[in-house]
Amino acid sequence: MFIQTEAMPDPMRMKFFPGESVLSSGAADFPDEEAAERSPLASRLFEVNGVEGVTLYDEFLTVTCAEGSDWQMLKPLILGSIMDHYTSGDPIVIDMPAGAAADEGAEDYPFEDSEDDRETIDQVIELMQSRVQPAAEQMGGEVIYKGFKDGTVYVDFVGPTMALAGGMTNVLAHYVPEVTMVKDYRDAIPKPGLDTPEGRAVQQVLDERINPAVAGHGGHIALIDVKSDTAYIRLEGGCQGCGMADVTLKQGVEVEIKSAVPAILQVLDVTDHAGGENPYYAQGK
Repeated sequence: MFIQTEAMPDPMRMKFFPGESVLSSGAADFPDEEAAERSPLASRLFEVNGVEGVTLYDEFLTVTCAEGSDWQMLKPLILGSIMDHYTSGDPIVIDMPAGAAADEGAEDYPFEDSEDDRETIDQVIELMQSRVQPAAEQMGGEVIYKGFKDGTVYVDFVGPTMALAGGMTNVLAHYVPEVTMVKDYRDAIPKPGLDTPEGRAVQQVLDERINPAVAGHGGHIALIDVKSDTAYIRLEGGCQGCGMADVTLKQGVEVEIKSAVPAILQVLDVTDHAGGENPYYAQGK
């Protein structure tokens, strides 16, 4: 078995092409060992010390290594794990329908496309395949169409591809005037916590105090949900993937929100900064 490798722009990630089918279609992201229990292949890879994430695609897979790891040391171990899997006869994933993506804990997109929008939707999908997907693959991720409603295209950003949202909006709106925005499909899922006094208060803090400040750096912070004493936020634009994101959250955003809304005791970042673990969605909250 000859397995090819390909370096990626993110030095912590690498592509592996086993020369055989991985998934029939779509993508399956395994950000930790617990999630990888659904995939014998991913589980084998997590046995390699230094592996911190695995994403499976149709013809290749990507592996994320821990900071400070040496690919020269890791590659032979990863290649051996892939070969062991394909010679074992074990399935790639367990109890997962063909073509489905393993998005641990994520909820389903809640709407159905209208046939009245079929022409627009077909144009959007064609543009995503021809113009967006190549860029997503270069990043080691994928952008999967989920739905179209009221001018908004809802997609699943797999891996570190949330940064493409702004560019996608510009491209799609240029060719398809009916498109006004591109959003993560989870934003379409109803979240009662946003319509509570605490949710409205946190949103006000973001709108009036925090986002005007981060906008100067090309960033934006979105409120994703409020559950009990916890606010879940996502860092977007220039904030996503920023090396200072944790400092921004702990020393700025969290302090500001907790000070203005005493009922909130913790603020959790659900941003996928590098295709890694997403604590809000991964726990299915």
